[in-house]
Amino acid sequence: MTASQASGLSKVPAITLGFWIIKILATTFGETAGDTVSMSLNLGYLVGTAIFATLLAILVLWQIRVRNFHPALYWATIIASTTAGTTMADFATRSMGIGYPGGSLLLLTLVLVSLFIWYRAMGTISVASVHEPRAEIYYWLTITFSQTLGTALGDWVADGSLGYLGAAVIFGALLALLALAYFRTNISHVFLFWAAFIITRPLGAVVGDFLDKPLAQGGLELSRAAASIVLGLAIIGLIWILPQRPGVSNSAS
Repeated sequence: MTASQASGLSKVPAITLGFWIIKILATTFGETAGDTVSMSLNLGYLVGTAIFATLLAILVLWQIRVRNFHPALYWATIIASTTAGTTMADFATRSMGIGYPGGSLLLLTLVLVSLFIWYRAMGTISVASVHEPRAEIYYWLTITFSQTLGTALGDWVADGSLGYLGAAVIFGALLALLALAYFRTNISHVFLFWAAFIITRPLGAVVGDFLDKPLAQGGLELSRAAASIVLGLAIIGLIWILPQRPGVSNSAS
């Protein structure tokens, strides 16, 4: 690969069906793993947040320092962001008493502000532009806010009459509509990407809760740790099996 070719490659994966499958599994893993640490191990939301936020910071710095796209590193960083998002959202909505509506509104505002600042600074919020440090910082900051938003939003919807399965159907249907819009309309693909990226998180959150919540609450009451192990192995297997290539800077708009 020539230097000019390398400079045109993003440090995040090309957006394919495989990307979305792994992303949904990663968000589900984030819910079960985050709950394992904060609830099953009784460390609490604040300690859980400190653990995962520290890991996230280390991985983001590592991601910025490397020159090329590395699938294992990228997905490890995504997983760190979604586990940190789980414990941060739970701390804000439960320990701080903001509640699901307040937490969702606050975090949605943070996502939109992050995207706005990124656009003003770089002229684009396309993930295909993520190949230099400033864009990477905006990218990971936005992702962390979106992962946290997704947890609060998923809990809010599932806490009502819909339950976990009903909420999963709602978020799954929204993803299907976004996919249809991608192929059948002229709506900006950048907008549709971020909308889908945000929606995958509450989908993963409610599926994760469905797996490990008590039967009396509409869940399957599976072991959080066991569910996390199975999901983690599935993610590793898919990263190994499915083609993992970097996005091309001039291909997304």
